[in-house]
Amino acid sequence: MKLIIVGGVAGGASAAARARRLSEDAEIVVIERGPDVSFANCGLPYHIGEVIPDRAKLLVTTADRLRERFNLDVRANSEVVSIDRKKKVVVIHDLKSGKSYEEPYDKIILAPGAAPIRPAIPGADLPHVYTLRNLVDTDRIKQAVDGGIRQAVIVGAGFIGLELAENFIHRGIATTVIEHSPQVLGPFDPEMVAPIATAVVKMGVELLLGQSAEAIVATADGMTIRLSSGRECLAQLVVLGIGVRSENHLATEAGLEVGPRGGIRVNEFLQTSDADIYAVGDAIETTDFTTSVRTQVPLAGPANRQGRIAADNVFGRQSKYRGTQGTAILGFFDHTVAMTGSSEKTLKRLGKNYRKVYVHPAHHAGYYPGAVGMTLKLLFDPQTGKLLGAQGVGGAGVDKRIDVLAVAIQAGMTVFDLEEMELCYAPQFGSAKDPVNMAGFVAAGLVRGDHPQTDWETIAAAPDSAFLLDVRTELEFNNGHIPGALNIPVDSLRGRLAELPRDRPIVAYCQVGQRGYLATRILMQSGFNVSNLGGGYKTYLLHHPELL
Repeated sequence: MKLIIVGGVAGGASAAARARRLSEDAEIVVIERGPDVSFANCGLPYHIGEVIPDRAKLLVTTADRLRERFNLDVRANSEVVSIDRKKKVVVIHDLKSGKSYEEPYDKIILAPGAAPIRPAIPGADLPHVYTLRNLVDTDRIKQAVDGGIRQAVIVGAGFIGLELAENFIHRGIATTVIEHSPQVLGPFDPEMVAPIATAVVKMGVELLLGQSAEAIVATADGMTIRLSSGRECLAQLVVLGIGVRSENHLATEAGLEVGPRGGIRVNEFLQTSDADIYAVGDAIETTDFTTSVRTQVPLAGPANRQGRIAADNVFGRQSKYRGTQGTAILGFFDHTVAMTGSSEKTLKRLGKNYRKVYVHPAHHAGYYPGAVGMTLKLLFDPQTGKLLGAQGVGGAGVDKRIDVLAVAIQAGMTVFDLEEMELCYAPQFGSAKDPVNMAGFVAAGLVRGDHPQTDWETIAAAPDSAFLLDVRTELEFNNGHIPGALNIPVDSLRGRLAELPRDRPIVAYCQVGQRGYLATRILMQSGFNVSNLGGGYKTYLLHHPELL
């Protein structure tokens, strides 16, 4: 068996190591276009910011180590330029010598990754306009930063864009982030990343949403970036972080099937349309685990698992990839935002039936010092309670809860399972009713009909359709409330029922939903047409970030 693996990093390197563990007899050739076969690409911004000062720490393994430990034929600075499927050979171009040669194969695993998108705007190819994909890019950007630049512009407020912004701030660089959409971090629902946008601005970044770069012009002091709004920004360094595109040219030229967005089509065994060629990582089109829709999700975790699975199948161990769930996280200084499964945006686009709840707990017991608040959003099937997706934003503890919910989604659990979930508890780690339990309680109550819920979007679309009842204290009400609401604290509610209308729906709300739930139960049993505002006033604020 002769296996050629095209590309290293997460998918290709994992496939190579797994392949050798499965077969000592196979000839395994790894072809990597760059000088570094396996590196921690998620750590690149943090080396630029000197959070990770030692560049060598970013090397997961080296070509020499792969040769010594796994007896692999590793060829760095080499590129597979074509595949002849009839002759079963690949053409390899040695980038150092400039020579090309043929190499026969029995099986191929494609792991070419995805390349940063460089928009077709004037000036995008200027010398100090960069993308960030590998250690070579990292070295160039870091050299510019070390050279004392004063101003940087990042085009794109995705994961890489915000991570770079944080690290530029660490280095004392005046930073502007330009994003064409009205929100940061496009995969998330907009209200869940509103606190991150607020934090970005508070940390000194100039955030320009709803704008795009139309031209980059060289000047005596660097560059001028002209925006769609007519505004101009000055910089000595520009990083384009507007997304990635599948490196599919090798596959398409070989006649392999690709999807509408260019992802290499694979089956559940990670086989392409050619049974002897497999593909993994950022280049492939796979299946969304929660919706079963074809999708592309460029994440390191799935790429690693796909590499192992592809190697299993190459060597006759039938192994299936269950699909990508899109579990992702971003840290920005002391703030964290994470998600798993489907977003509300995705469910709406696909026409899926769903409901949502918000909870706003602390990450551990409130009486123990240092409790930090978070917001969890849970999406689920309104009939069965099956979990569809979750998002969280806050500080400490967000990662733990989204990880738990990611496993719950993988296991096909429901909101009723979350009620019963037994998680570790001590006051410095959590609460007896963990935030995951709390999300389950609220969602399960909604499915059971214990507390009808109205989402804020419904109120916003028809502001006169319901009577708004604020059941917080007078002090809380005076510190900020939804316009048009009547304030009757929940502790006074039973004695003031005569002040409420019986001829129109009532929507009760408190700060986070708990007192609103109690008010809803009181009023339901007193004959009122009432519902609880999902997530309370804190959720209202997420939809009105200008008030945060």
